[in-house]
Amino acid sequence: MAVVLIIEDNDPIRENVSELFEMSGHSVISAGNGSEGLILAKTKNPDIIFCDIQLPIMNGYEILASLKLEKHTAKIPFIFLTSACEKKEIATGMALGANAYIIKPFSIEELTETICSYCENK
Repeated sequence: MAVVLIIEDNDPIRENVSELFEMSGHSVISAGNGSEGLILAKTKNPDIIFCDIQLPIMNGYEILASLKLEKHTAKIPFIFLTSACEKKEIATGMALGANAYIIKPFSIEELTETICSYCENK
């Protein structure tokens, strides 16, 4: 199964998403702020990253831009999981190289389908 990194500052959302993926057999690592998330992404080599945009210390756009600069993290599927749903925000995330954009509130099916489509062979 996949190693999933969840970067989310809202504790209940982070815990619920983590539990969902763990119940599906995935290994989960998580961070409550952008700086911690970036460090985990660079050191733990996750198979997929789910990240909020509005985060303390470093926002999701900054995390994604930093990951795209490094060879070993540039290809990790990066999914924005956020309530920021204006067209400009979505366009910014996709232009930076995000693979998908899931808007809160989301369904369990959305998360499950997304992880399946990016981590089929894990």
